[in-house]
Amino acid sequence: MVSIFEIAALLLTLSAIFGWINLRFFKLPHTIGLLLMGLASSIFLLGMHRLLPDLGIGARMTHAIGSIDFYSTIMDGMLAFLLFAGALHVDLRPLKNQKWAIALMASIGVVISTVVIAVCLWLAARALGFQLSMPWALVFGALISPTDPVAVLSLLKSADVPESIEAKIAGESLFNDGVAVVAFSALLAFALGSPDQVPQDLSFDTVSEVLAEQAPGAALFGLATGWIACRAMAAINDRIVEILISLGVCVATYAVCLRYGMSGPIAVVVAGLLIGSRAGGGISMKAKDHLFAFWEVIDEILNSVLFLLIGLEVLVLHFQGGHLLLVLAAIPIVLFGRLVSVTVPISLLSFRQKFAAGAIPILTWGGLRGGVSVALALSLPDSEAKPTILAVTYGVVLFSIIVQGLTVKHLVARTLKPA
Repeated sequence: MVSIFEIAALLLTLSAIFGWINLRFFKLPHTIGLLLMGLASSIFLLGMHRLLPDLGIGARMTHAIGSIDFYSTIMDGMLAFLLFAGALHVDLRPLKNQKWAIALMASIGVVISTVVIAVCLWLAARALGFQLSMPWALVFGALISPTDPVAVLSLLKSADVPESIEAKIAGESLFNDGVAVVAFSALLAFALGSPDQVPQDLSFDTVSEVLAEQAPGAALFGLATGWIACRAMAAINDRIVEILISLGVCVATYAVCLRYGMSGPIAVVVAGLLIGSRAGGGISMKAKDHLFAFWEVIDEILNSVLFLLIGLEVLVLHFQGGHLLLVLAAIPIVLFGRLVSVTVPISLLSFRQKFAAGAIPILTWGGLRGGVSVALALSLPDSEAKPTILAVTYGVVLFSIIVQGLTVKHLVARTLKPA
């Protein structure tokens, strides 16, 4: 039995070692470097296990990684801290200027992307001989549609993106998780109820109704807890207690939302944005500096562990060779779904506001998928569709983080290059 402490020790130690190797020799973006080395280590250990099974190294490492509940680790633990830290560092003013674009992309955009990806993947699966029903294709569309806040915010640190586009990407990634989780849960219920046919009672209104019940309450609750934290921090002058208050607000807000059926991601994002903007209580700049420094460390540690985990998950996932063809088909399908989901809201809003040149290609290519999609795929109950969905999800996420993450900086430079 591997203890939680041993698992944490393993992940943190590997993160430190791989981080040093990457910084010293490869100089890739930190999180991408960790993912690649985690992936390479997994492949190496699997090879060692096949060549020298008596050593037992691969088996022990596989057992250690397999004992981690990836879904609970992300959705019920790390996500609260990562979203709060990300929101804390986002400037609220550009987000206000782009509020309509963010709102449309994080809501209607997710629905559009889900439907487009599902239909295209269903057709591709049929053409390639895979038995994937439309309900399960919709489930995949829902889990792969949200841009991952961890990957996106990490990307924005290295890419010189115009402020207006950066605000759209960051804002959308912070808010669309709540929408995607609701859509995923609703579509999964339909898929489990009628796995062999398209659900007849599925409609935009169904998902919208559930979302309308969760999102407003979560946003108001996040505003309330954020405002209380701001007032409490403004009344004292002690950086340790102020940091403890921020920690308490983060975990308590997320936990209460999970308990009472509200959207935890939306609540912690609202609370983090409020505290980060120093609204509602006049937090001193000195206190803000200490707060930001603490949460930046938390953000970097959890980012490192998460991306390393994504790479190491190869040890416990069992893929079939035939899945590779569907993965190769799914990558352009997901990008096409992203293009449509970005183009529609931007086109609708272009009648009332002007957008920066290159907004659509940058928003399309910069919409990275990450740990949230993998966590949702791993949470699927055992079924005939799960291995296929898991393989396609993992392949798309790896492509998104590695290929898109490494090239978006060049795309920005080329797109915004003066004629």
